Amino acid sequence: MFLSTNKCEGSGECIKECPTEAIRLIDGKAFSCITCGACAEACPNRAIFKNKYGGYVVDRARCNACGVCEFTCPVNSIKIENGVVKGICARCGICVPACSFDARVDAFDVIVDRQLQFLESLNLAIQAPKKISFEQEEVQRNNVITDIDKCTLCRRCEYYCPTESIIVDVDQSGVCTKCRVCEDLCPSDAIKDNTIDPEKCTLCLNCLKNCPNNAIYMEDFQLHIKKPVDDEIITGSLVSCLNCGLCVEACENGALKMVDGKVRGDPSICRECENMTCLDVCPVGTLKKSHIPGMGLEGYCVSCGRCVKACDISEARSFKKVTWDGNVSDDCISCGICAEICPKEAITLKRGTIEVDLAKCILCEKCGIHCPKDAIPKTTMRKKSIKDGFTFINDKLCMKCHLCEKICPEEAISEKEDGDMVVDDNKCIYCGACSNACPARAIIFEREFEESV
Repeated sequence: MFLSTNKCEGSGECIKECPTEAIRLIDGKAFSCITCGACAEACPNRAIFKNKYGGYVVDRARCNACGVCEFTCPVNSIKIENGVVKGICARCGICVPACSFDARVDAFDVIVDRQLQFLESLNLAIQAPKKISFEQEEVQRNNVITDIDKCTLCRRCEYYCPTESIIVDVDQSGVCTKCRVCEDLCPSDAIKDNTIDPEKCTLCLNCLKNCPNNAIYMEDFQLHIKKPVDDEIITGSLVSCLNCGLCVEACENGALKMVDGKVRGDPSICRECENMTCLDVCPVGTLKKSHIPGMGLEGYCVSCGRCVKACDISEARSFKKVTWDGNVSDDCISCGICAEICPKEAITLKRGTIEVDLAKCILCEKCGIHCPKDAIPKTTMRKKSIKDGFTFINDKLCMKCHLCEKICPEEAISEKEDGDMVVDDNKCIYCGACSNACPARAIIFEREFEESV
């Protein structure tokens, strides 16, 4: 919940800004809904829901203003006016910057600070427990990652990966990427420095059949390598298994498991499920059915390190310990996509940032992959961008609180002359910030993602 500190002078600025009228003055101090959830539990119509911010909103399409929530509220914050339920905090956080005395704070932050201070005091005498969720400073994962600045997209790692857990897309198809696979495979040592010696070449065609980027061709019984024009820079993307373990958890037959932090699969156990849920949960899309009958799945990293050995020139592939402390950049717009798609429900929205339960996070990077502002760090080059969408404000349900207008990062929502709220489709980026924040569930919202790597 949000609360007022001793700095509060009762100016009432937070009360004016609160879109749900969940703050009131008592003895000159601002008090608000404690977001205990009692109203949601008591609602006979299931019209009160917990939103992505950890606050509560009223679905006015279900609400019949019966008043049960009002009588249940332990702090008498809820009231019903003209059939509209008010006084429930949606945890939008607008009250915090509204206070000119810095008296409004997030109680969660206060609690955590005090708990940490308490633990520090205990550490003077005894060793405090380490496995405490609010004490965990970061989450970590071990896997093979690619240094994007070093990677030349040569496709060498992709060719030598035994489980096909690396996918490289090169924009210049049919052009030599200097992967040197042809040199490795040539039985007569006829290829060197991306040039084929016709005197040594036996035309076994091994290089032509195995070139990862189809850059070798034959003309008049002679093999040639098509090279980039004028030292053209190779562009594209590389994605590989993150070793996050989501596929292991989703496997219904137990054919996948984690052994010492590494994915292992048994094709003798693997059976094609009707839903193939393991394929659907893969955040980077490398997991797939094996092209070899009876071999089950492929596309998961077994941490063999062959790609690391193969990447011997640029040294872009390496075993790394990936960590995240839950922090995001200032580009965060509180759109809520990360909280929406997080498979572990580890993310809660806060105005201008997010709150991450590091004890739940497994670093699958789905949040970073889908973040429209790239505010969340990630190691993969895979990216999902918002392609299209639909945003509509139902005037019959709208409370006219203007929270959607205040929270929209693109200023795409405004009030018409008749008082109704309207969305400018030319400005809307379908991020969903308004939908997540709406305290009346009055916004009809849909979006569609597309691959953009």
